[in-house]
Amino acid sequence: MAVKIRLQRHGKKNFAFFHIVVADSRSPRDGRFIEQIGTYNPNTNPATIVLKSDRALAWLNVGAQPTLVARRILSYEGVLLRKHLQAGVAKGAFSQEEADKKFEAWKTVRDAKINAKIEGLSKAAAEAVKAAEAAEAKVNQERAEALAKKKAEAEEAARAAAEAAAAEKAAEEAAAAGAEETPAETAEA
Repeated sequence: MAVKIRLQRHGKKNFAFFHIVVADSRSPRDGRFIEQIGTYNPNTNPATIVLKSDRALAWLNVGAQPTLVARRILSYEGVLLRKHLQAGVAKGAFSQEEADKKFEAWKTVRDAKINAKIEGLSKAAAEAVKAAEAAEAKVNQERAEALAKKKAEAEEAARAAAEAAAAEKAAEEAAAAGAEETPAETAEA
């Protein structure tokens, strides 16, 4: 019986969620499995992987073959490195303590990379928010300036209309005053 470590698709359309399972290679993708050893959620950034690494290592040691994606996940989690280091210990290339030190050093480097990526993403998101706020403030300022310009033009037009009306009224008054003086002057003469 060929045993595979592979992914079983769950979730909904356009939002896949996977279980990492050990299954017979002849069983359907989402069918019967021997053991579930973890989950994989590619919808988060970075992807969320929960894996029982000791069980995955045990299955690899008894001959289970991972699929390509499962192999990448196992490599990302360090299961394949642990298997490699165990082979080195079995051959006598180095001791178990040295193997544990190498694995811990690799794990700290990997965790640092993951944390740097998370921080970079959060900084990028914060910068995007600041840029959006700055763009919005610029648009609001331009709108306020346009409104102030329109209001000033309206006030100027109202002032000009008031001045024109006042000048017209003054002209009418002057014409009326001139018309009243003219008959009075003719009567006196």
